[in-house]
Amino acid sequence: MARWCYRHRLVVLLLWVAALFGLGFAASTAGTDYANVFSLPNTDSKRAYDLMEKAFPDSAGDTDTVVWKVDEGTVRDQSVRSRIQPALDEIGKMKGVGDVAGPYSGERGAAQISENGKIAYAQITFAEQANAVPKELVQDVVDTAQNAERGGLHVELGGQAIQRVQEPPTGLAEMVGIVAAAVVLFLAFGSLFAMLLPIAIALFGVGTGLFSTQLLSHATDIPDLAPLLATLIGLGVGIDYALFIVTRHRRGILRGMKPEDSAVTALNTSGRAVLFAGGTVCIALAGMLVTNLRFLDGVVIGTSLTVVFSVLAAVTLLPALLGVLGTRVLSRRQRRKLEAGGTARSSEAESGEGPEPERASGAAARWSANVQRRPRTIATLAVVVMAVLALPVLSLRLGATDQGNDDASTTTRKAYDLLAEGFGPGFNGPLQVVVSSGDTGALVKDIGDTAGVARVAALPPAQGVTVIQVVPTTSPQSEKTDQLIDTLRDRVIPDTGAQAHVGGVTAVSKDFASITGDRLPLFIATIIGLGFLLLLVAFRSLVVPLTAALMNLIAAAASFGVLTAIFQWGWGLDLLGLGKEGPINAFLPVIMLSLLFGLSMDYQVFLVSRMHEEWVHTKDNARAVRVGLAETSRVINSAALIMVCVFLAFVLSGDSGAAMAGVGLAAAVALDAFILRTALVPAAMHLLGKANWWLPAGLEKRLPHLAVEPAEESLEEPSAEGGASVVHGFIRTADGDPVDGAVVTLLSKGGRQLDRVISLADGSYIVSVPASGTYLLAATAASYGARARHVVVDDGPLVYDVELAEGEVDAVN
Repeated sequence: MARWCYRHRLVVLLLWVAALFGLGFAASTAGTDYANVFSLPNTDSKRAYDLMEKAFPDSAGDTDTVVWKVDEGTVRDQSVRSRIQPALDEIGKMKGVGDVAGPYSGERGAAQISENGKIAYAQITFAEQANAVPKELVQDVVDTAQNAERGGLHVELGGQAIQRVQEPPTGLAEMVGIVAAAVVLFLAFGSLFAMLLPIAIALFGVGTGLFSTQLLSHATDIPDLAPLLATLIGLGVGIDYALFIVTRHRRGILRGMKPEDSAVTALNTSGRAVLFAGGTVCIALAGMLVTNLRFLDGVVIGTSLTVVFSVLAAVTLLPALLGVLGTRVLSRRQRRKLEAGGTARSSEAESGEGPEPERASGAAARWSANVQRRPRTIATLAVVVMAVLALPVLSLRLGATDQGNDDASTTTRKAYDLLAEGFGPGFNGPLQVVVSSGDTGALVKDIGDTAGVARVAALPPAQGVTVIQVVPTTSPQSEKTDQLIDTLRDRVIPDTGAQAHVGGVTAVSKDFASITGDRLPLFIATIIGLGFLLLLVAFRSLVVPLTAALMNLIAAAASFGVLTAIFQWGWGLDLLGLGKEGPINAFLPVIMLSLLFGLSMDYQVFLVSRMHEEWVHTKDNARAVRVGLAETSRVINSAALIMVCVFLAFVLSGDSGAAMAGVGLAAAVALDAFILRTALVPAAMHLLGKANWWLPAGLEKRLPHLAVEPAEESLEEPSAEGGASVVHGFIRTADGDPVDGAVVTLLSKGGRQLDRVISLADGSYIVSVPASGTYLLAATAASYGARARHVVVDDGPLVYDVELAEGEVDAVN
């Protein structure tokens, strides 16, 4: 498939462009129909909602609030009324506004003025729900209301529709994330074209995924948070997946392969790993379905679609773009060096006459050697750091954010604070006790006598249903408000004998948090168990998947500790411009754990697959861990840095839920990549030794064989036409001394072991070669480094001496 896409690159490119613009045109024509459906079966708030829907089927659209305050006098003064009332009248005449209920008319209006007369509010009811109200109309409402301001008269607005117009421009967060990722990619590749490739793949994947999600919103319930989260995860994985493939492709060209063959090899190795990684992310996202929360179903659809399109773009569009660019994926310096060396193969690189073989960078090799020398110290430091960061999670409280958590400079936050000042903290989150039968009067009296209730009033009944508005004395996010809801449900309502249920936004949020908390252990067990099985099959080991499962739990605890410290305790909120502290959004643990599981699996597979390959070839655990870490840590860290940049950019989205998810995921990825995968995991594997690769014999026979990332196959495999031969020579030190007891292994370019011998006292060795062709010769000794090189065997025996240097880390291609 990769070769076909490479050779028919214009066709593939046109198909992708047509798909992107076709889906975009269809989505823009159909519009959006996102719906936030909090279906909480068998909860008290759901029963209250069903009763209200039955009694008031023609409920109006979104209701927003205009709040004003005077410094001197009262809001009843004619000077104030003469400025506010004309503005309210003008708003009421706007097309799309259904009703404006102000404080200057009737008995109901009088209740909209605070006791001290300093603060009043009016309710504006739009004809549509918040996400369907045109932004132009909302902006006109805001401008008209705030034009009534004068010295000593302050006007603010709150509500869902109002919140939409104060959000930053659409796409700002995405653009900042892409620019930051581009900088990291350019520093990693040194080539403008190579930098653009991962970004292009991410844009195509996210674009097609979002347009498809928008179309599906007309067929099923998808919350408006889904496209934001889909963009967040799509940009991250899209850029990362392309980064892995482009890195392998550039390595192949630098080793002397033709661009087409290098692209095919990259897709047949790293491309397979991308398919596996994308599949694990989608499976992890689908794990959200076990919570049985309908709100998350749409999130699963949107994010999974975007991941699928990102993977498809990486394995089809990317080879086509590689074909368009050719060797321009390399930097100018690399291209000049390659042209100077001609088309030399790796065997010629031995003498410095062509492309150099890939080897671990100095910093990565030094860090890998340090981890091997001090595994206990590094493991202890890593565990201490993660434990300290995880401590705040002990006080984690799930709930829902509201406009009281907005930045202090926004009009919605100011309106929220004014209403709390004038009418009490609980006014922003009233409870609705929905009564279907029983003595309503007695219930109203008992509720009014309950501790924690500021005001209570029964609305006129409709179709046998009465709604009692209950204003708590505490804010919607206060634990005391949650306790009041429990008191009403468990004691007050049963004592009166009435058939009633407690509803309203605050009660729904509490029920949602409770259900999420109850089902979280099942969800965690599902995704951790799934990850264990996948890694068990991939690496044929019990210890590796157990280590991965433990690391996932550590990463989750530490990242939620960071979230709790920032968003619940308020540490650094002002610095980040993220408003006021409050509970952690109830849906966030499920979403974050799904994404964290999928992303950490990517890094685990990428790291351990290289270690596993080395273990299969040498059976030397220390070498396997050292070489695997030295060769993969740089790419893992680059990929993680890109993810962190993309996720942190969503702090600028203007959506508190997306900002919280962005900070949480950025912390999770940074801790996972920079501490766990490059320090704690390799240190633990050094300490465990050969136990890392233990698997009971009975299980070994029953497990299917799965090659996550098969070894690269050479274009120059051993030819059956050539006769058998040998490679022989001496293993010596840099000083020319013979190395006795060195292990010399001959491997096919596909990674299959062909012969294995021990060098003699004079350092001599001889290995059998089945046919002419290109092979990999690896030599390692206990007190020395290791060396591996490609050798080309023609018709006769090949003399090849190997020099081992003490402590050297050499990458095996």
